[in-house]
Formats: sequence, C-alpha cells, structure tokens
Amino acid sequence: MQRKLLRGSLALPALLIGSWAQAGWQLNMPRGVTDISHQVYDLHMLTLWVCVVIGVLVFGVMFYSMYKHRKSKGAVSADFHESTKVELAWTLIPAAVIFGIGVKATYVLADMYNVDDAEMTVEVVGYQWRWRYRYLSDDPDTEVTFFSNMATDWDEINNLVDKNPNYLLDVDEPMVLPTGTKVRFILTSADVIHSWWVPALAVKKDAVPGIANEAWTIINEPGTYRGQCTELCGKDHGFMPVVVEAVTPEEFDAWLAVKQDEARQMAELTGRDWSMAELMERGQSVYNTSCASCHQVDGSGNAPTFPALRGSDYVRGDIDDVIDIILNGKRGSMMPAFRDQLSEVDTAAVTTYIRNAWGNNVGDMVTPVDILDIKAGQ
Repeated sequence: MQRKLLRGSLALPALLIGSWAQAGWQLNMPRGVTDISHQVYDLHMLTLWVCVVIGVLVFGVMFYSMYKHRKSKGAVSADFHESTKVELAWTLIPAAVIFGIGVKATYVLADMYNVDDAEMTVEVVGYQWRWRYRYLSDDPDTEVTFFSNMATDWDEINNLVDKNPNYLLDVDEPMVLPTGTKVRFILTSADVIHSWWVPALAVKKDAVPGIANEAWTIINEPGTYRGQCTELCGKDHGFMPVVVEAVTPEEFDAWLAVKQDEARQMAELTGRDWSMAELMERGQSVYNTSCASCHQVDGSGNAPTFPALRGSDYVRGDIDDVIDIILNGKRGSMMPAFRDQLSEVDTAAVTTYIRNAWGNNVGDMVTPVDILDIKAGQ
C-alpha cells in the first residue's frame, strides 16, 4: 500500500507538468488584432503596473517598518490617532489613482459601445448549442444565413482517438469577415442566455432572448480567431465554439457570392426529386451535427432526459407527429424547435433517417416539398 501511495504521489507532479505543457504557458491576456483589443490590453497593463507599484511600496514600507522598528530593538509605536495629514494622504492618493484609471477606462468603454458608421451588419443568434449568422442587406434576396456547429469528431470527445490542437474549437461554418471593415453585430438568443466571445477581437456580448445587444469590430489582420460561448447555457455549453475567419475584402466578396449561390441552390434542392439513399446520407450528416449530442450517434439516447430514438415506438409511429416535434419542439422538455434551424431539405432528410436507421426500418421517406407544405399549413 505504501509503495502504491508513493508511486501515486510521484505520478501526480508528472501528470500536472504534462498537462501544463499541453495547454501551453500564457500568463497574460492576448493583445488581439483590433484597435479596441489593443486599447483594452494597454488599459489592463496600465492597471497591472499601477497595482504592482502600489504593492511594492506598501509591502516595502511594511517590511521595512517591521524590521527597523521591531520590539527587540526597543522601538515604541507612534501615535497617529486623528492625524489629519495621514487621513488626507490615504484618502486622496487612492482616489487620484482610481480617478486616473477610471478616466482612461471611460474612453475605452465609450469606443467599445460606439457602433456608429458600421459598414456591414451581422446578426448573431444563439441556439442550444450552435450559432446562427445572418449577413443583413438592404436587399433580402442577397442576405446570407447559415448555422455554425461544432465540428470536433465525437470519437475525440469520447477519447477514442487523439485530440487535435483545436479540440472543441472547430466549426463546420465559420463566420467570415473582411479586414479593415467596421462590422456591427446584433446579438440575441432563441432559447436561453448565451454569450458570444472572441478574445482576439475583444468582443464579448451576451445573447439574451427578447433583447438585441450590439457590438462591433474592425479586424486589422487576416487570420482565424477562435472563441466560445461563455454563458453556462445547458448540457452542451462546452460544445458551442465561435470561429471567425478574417479575409481581405476581395476574398470576402468572392465568399459572399458563393454563399448567395448556395442559397439559390438550396431553394432549387427543395423542389427536386430525392431518392431514399440520398435522403439517408444527408439525414445522417444532419443528425450527427444537430441531434447526436443529445440522442447519441447510435440513437441510444440518454434516458430519462433524452429518450432513445433507436427502436422507439414514437419514432416509428405517426410520421406527422415526428415531423411536428422536430419542427416545433416539445414543451416541458429539452427538445428544441428546429423550424428555423433546419432547412426543408435537412428536415426531410433527418426525419427519413431516424425512421429508417438503427433497425427502425419503417420504410417510408419524407420529401422537402412535404415539409414545405406542412410549414405552410401550420
């Protein structure tokens, strides 16, 4: 037993050192890639060094006094009771320090909240547990909307394979922004409180249901900048990363044209004829992205909160009931409404998939036109 305890005590420091080595050392906040992030960093460093100077002075005087005027040398304490000079000193000096830092902080905060003269606007909506980005435009036909979902493989999460350097910080669709452009964010939520945070941009703003908050950024350097939801928003809070790709204005225009073309293609996909194999393939991809975190990849669920879909009498029952719960969710449960989260194509595909995967084998299929008709009738 003693040998086991000894081996355990020796293994613990090695484990901690290994963890620190993997995480990397960073003892300070990042400087970021925007002018605002530089202002925040400079304010932070000013405050830090002021605190360091105050700490050195206060503790220096304290330790000097303890050593120089110790009792063993016969020192007798002085009487400062009701000393006007001392009272003024320890009141005015801290007040001046706080006032000086407060003035600089006020200017920085005023800049952070000034969303005037934005050149483009992106709406950010939080969902459990993904983000929806909508690039607003004066012409609704040119608006681009898409969801950004975590792209980390579930084998990594379940410790079946090695984790990549961006573990839990990869997404299938990053937000793309042009450099040198003032971008205004409008943030809200469709369910619970989320918080959209990208440290390199110095943007952290709560997304609250029923409330529209604002933030902005001008990114100076092209690159990929990662963040996370920083509000405890549910069981998969840790699976809600943010990825922003900053590109040149020319590259952004090309990307936007591609996304607009994809939107037109999606409208065309709704009306085309689909085979069972095509719907099953697409449905599996949609399920793994939007449903597997709760109901598991194999449909086994996590009872009682998240029921199993594999072998479920409900899933294999009335198809209209299945579609209704996917579109509108279920009140009093953790099942959200996917009406605004999934397209008609993806809704039809995932419905077909869960009714025929894992041995359910109902044998029927749902088309995007069916979903479109159901939405129109509700």
